[in-house]
Amino acid sequence: MKRILFFSALVLATVTSKAQTSEQINTPVQNGADQLLSSGSKLTIGGYGEVHYHQPLSSEIRQNGELDVHRMVMLFGYKFSDRTQFVTELEFEHVSEVYVEQAFLQHKINKSINFRGGLLLIPMGIVNEYHEPTTFNGVERPLIDNKISPTTWREIGFGLSGTIQPASLKYQVYLVNGFNGYDGTAKLNGKGGLRGGRQKGAASFISAPNYTGKVEYYGIKGLNVGLSGYFGDTQSKLYNGIAKDNETALAKADSSVVGISMMGIDARYTLKGLQLRGQLYSVSLSNTDRYNRFTGKNKTTPNDLGSLMTGYYVEAGYNVFRHFEKIKTELIPFVRLEGYDTHAEVPSNITRNKTYKNAVITSGLTLKLARGAVLKTDMQWVKPEGADSYSKVFSAGLGVMF
Repeated sequence: MKRILFFSALVLATVTSKAQTSEQINTPVQNGADQLLSSGSKLTIGGYGEVHYHQPLSSEIRQNGELDVHRMVMLFGYKFSDRTQFVTELEFEHVSEVYVEQAFLQHKINKSINFRGGLLLIPMGIVNEYHEPTTFNGVERPLIDNKISPTTWREIGFGLSGTIQPASLKYQVYLVNGFNGYDGTAKLNGKGGLRGGRQKGAASFISAPNYTGKVEYYGIKGLNVGLSGYFGDTQSKLYNGIAKDNETALAKADSSVVGISMMGIDARYTLKGLQLRGQLYSVSLSNTDRYNRFTGKNKTTPNDLGSLMTGYYVEAGYNVFRHFEKIKTELIPFVRLEGYDTHAEVPSNITRNKTYKNAVITSGLTLKLARGAVLKTDMQWVKPEGADSYSKVFSAGLGVMF
């Protein structure tokens, strides 16, 4: 049903966009990789980074703050020819951890179709692709982009991307490696959701391919609307080496797999100093009853992965300096209302955990000193369902992108 909804919406967006006149056609929003690909240089070097301070606040106990060089990233783009390019991101997290965040080859087939292959960002929502610190408000990324769509989510695969300029559509469609659901231990649960299953291209394994895609409409000035989807099964090492006619072993392996159908809708809108954005996720998980029994601590203590996860946020900000011609910086007060629930529905063999449903309020200031340099501060209130009060954290940080 969700596949039908996804492709029906894609057709609807295409039909609707054809009504736009040529005067209304705009250019699509570009993330860091897009900017590297659009560079005219043979070799392009860029980067971004964030330094954060977090201070939990409580009227009852004293808590230490945390200071962290959260991430420093180097971006490299190389143009082999006018048609063939390579992009990669090398990320250093918390000073001591090193990751490859993207590494893909792109070949231009024609003006609307590009082939991409390698380590790819999954095109779900906004922040998974637009995650540089100068592109979003708040010191940290929205919580649903941690709990529901596990930013930064990337896997190895290949597919097509491009822009249909007359229709004001940008699209991506990929065949990719899936989440690690089981490699001897369970990687998915109610508290962490899908985050622990990201393979990140690091000696990853595959037992079944997954499919993902996104279409974005940008035909109205200042507006960008996206519809994204991800479908497939988690990967399991139990399939490796078993005979195809061994029904017992196959049934055991099947119990270690979770089916995933994820849908996302997002929108961004800017009008003069006003900035609005929002995002909605729904993740349906199948076979979780068998998965929980198989991966539990024992027969009486099953795992607690839910069968439905949901999340959303809406955010509004305004550049108050836009009314002062001599001030070139931007000061953006913002507020974001957010909610997520990794136990929106649960299989019959576990009990719903109320603490997995949270309401979140984040409000703060973003000061853009120059293009590519930003200072941020915010207060965040988080309240699990059933709690009497919100927990509070004050955060401050700086970000750069070049």
